[in-house]
Amino acid sequence: MSNEAYIETPLGIAIISGDKNGISSVSVTRESKKQLSKNIPAQLQEAVAQLTEYFEGNRTHFDLKLNPLGTDFQKKVWNELLKIPFGKTATYLDMAKRLGDPKCIRAAATANGKNPLWIIVPCHRVIGSDGSLTGYAGGLWRKKWLLDHENPVKQQSLF
Repeated sequence: MSNEAYIETPLGIAIISGDKNGISSVSVTRESKKQLSKNIPAQLQEAVAQLTEYFEGNRTHFDLKLNPLGTDFQKKVWNELLKIPFGKTATYLDMAKRLGDPKCIRAAATANGKNPLWIIVPCHRVIGSDGSLTGYAGGLWRKKWLLDHENPVKQQSLF
């Protein structure tokens, strides 16, 4: 049986699901009235702690047991997403090439959009070949926020 936890993030309430086999999904809800979890199930406590550290700016890499549901191809795409470093981006074409077939760009983009592990599997780091913030299931404003959070522009001093 899967457990769930609801936590507050700067981008809305995150829903974390998983069990002894690992974290199966992390998503963000648009519902603002969702009840936050008072007691976090044991299997989800580390995920909650690491996500909290990420949003506080104290974590750049997640170290969690993951158990997402998906096809073999989707899991292959999600594993490639895990290789995009914090603060960096890749294009959909880069992803297709890494998967060994530049012609699979649409399939890779579709699998990217079905990523069930919001933030942990960093699909927000994939952008268009022209540098544009292309589609994002959580909304482009969230994608922009995440990319800015991971790569803040440091204001240079003039003096």
